[in-house]
Amino acid sequence: MHQFLDFEKPIADLEGKIEELRHLSSDGDLNIAEEVSKLEAKVERQLRTTYQKLSPWQKVQVARHPERPHAQAAIDHLIDEYVPLAGDRSFADDPAIVGGVGRFKGRSVVVIGTEKGATTEERVRRNFGMARPEGYRKARRLMEFADRFKMPILTFVDTAGAYPGVDAEARGQAEAIARAIETCLAVRVPLIATILGEGGSGGAVALAAGNRVLMLEHAIYSVISPEGCASILWRSGEHAKDAAEALKMTAQDLEKLGVIDGIVKEPLGGAHREPAPALDALGAAIDRNLGELVGRDGGELRAERRDKFLAIGAAE
Repeated sequence: MHQFLDFEKPIADLEGKIEELRHLSSDGDLNIAEEVSKLEAKVERQLRTTYQKLSPWQKVQVARHPERPHAQAAIDHLIDEYVPLAGDRSFADDPAIVGGVGRFKGRSVVVIGTEKGATTEERVRRNFGMARPEGYRKARRLMEFADRFKMPILTFVDTAGAYPGVDAEARGQAEAIARAIETCLAVRVPLIATILGEGGSGGAVALAAGNRVLMLEHAIYSVISPEGCASILWRSGEHAKDAAEALKMTAQDLEKLGVIDGIVKEPLGGAHREPAPALDALGAAIDRNLGELVGRDGGELRAERRDKFLAIGAAE
């Protein structure tokens, strides 16, 4: 049984009835296949109706769903012969950033991602995907490795933002993020970034300044969380829904604004309901975009990437 979000209560009630009927059927000779089929059709209609008109705040909830596929799931599904690499060669290894080398559709690549973790224990170990400076320095090391060996870079972003703790600030959090962004913009190989769930602030941009930036259909990407925005503007987290609307943080808004380059459609009901088809669709989108970039001159790729980000927000 899936973990249901608040606005999915009607769907949860219907699926609960289906489970009850299946349980009754297994206990006796009752033939309830027809009734189950009707309820399943009703669930599909309800899902379609609900997910076609999600509000920005509801999309925030979907993007944060704990069962949504994270970076490691994307790597495991899409990358063959994956070899993880660890450490920043200076201080430590940050479990919030995963990365290594592998093959995508037969092509050698470097992959990097922010990883939230799947279980409570793992989420704590990975600091809920909020990286410290050593994580961003590891990402930078991997990007430089890719540049040296002419390997395309694929990044998978799902983070509320960089870790704001005192220890992180003491070790140069802002500098580490800035250097990671600088490296994204400097490499002479194709860089394709995907926002899987949350793309929060500089902690996300550090891995997402790519030639192509993709977002899953119900992902979000913003300079600040709705709660953070509400606490600054309204002095209260109660206005998070209003902030989500004003921030224009959905994939659909960001595509219109030219901040991202493409949206990857999710299965009905979101990627958390059917992770494998969602990741298959993402793999196809990455393959298509990578095919357009591989073989191009490195200087041209770098110049195009820099121009792309300089143009964002420019007045016409």
